[in-house]
Amino acid sequence: MIKLNEVILVEGKYDKIRLSSIVDAPIITTGGFSIFKDKEKLSFLKAVAEKKGLIIITDSDSAGQFIRTRLKGYIDDRYIKNVYLPPIEGKERRKSRPSAEGLLGVEGTDNSIIIEALERFAVSKIESGRKIEKADFYALGLAGDGSVARREKLKKRLSLPSSLSAKALLEAVNILYSYDEFLTLMGEVE
Repeated sequence: MIKLNEVILVEGKYDKIRLSSIVDAPIITTGGFSIFKDKEKLSFLKAVAEKKGLIIITDSDSAGQFIRTRLKGYIDDRYIKNVYLPPIEGKERRKSRPSAEGLLGVEGTDNSIIIEALERFAVSKIESGRKIEKADFYALGLAGDGSVARREKLKKRLSLPSSLSAKALLEAVNILYSYDEFLTLMGEVE
């Protein structure tokens, strides 16, 4: 079992059940989009994030990305660690049909994949050197005209959800790589 100091935020109760078997940390559910109508819960999440830190793990579909993005409007980025699960086709056992996008959610993702994602995104690294910036994305063809296909290729290489915006991709690569490591990776993606 992985012990975490931060609080984990997931979409639903089945996601919480899945994570509670592999992490030792408080886990809160959003209840899907209903969180945005619950001002008390949003205030509570903000207070929790500021005191303990918040690890957000949503499904890799567009709904999960929407929830993650909207929460950033309520909670300061410096209190959030985003954990991205790779997009995996399939359906959860308890459901009769796959999701609208045909992707597994947190509840259907194998424990080893969740653990790997936590290690990639939530474990703090000692940072040295400069961060990857938006200007670097332009210089590398990941932003600007004709950049969509290049970003998609990079997301696929990194097993990140295809629904990530350019800004979220920049955040993810800064979590995962140093500036030099990222430049080396981009040379391999060519």
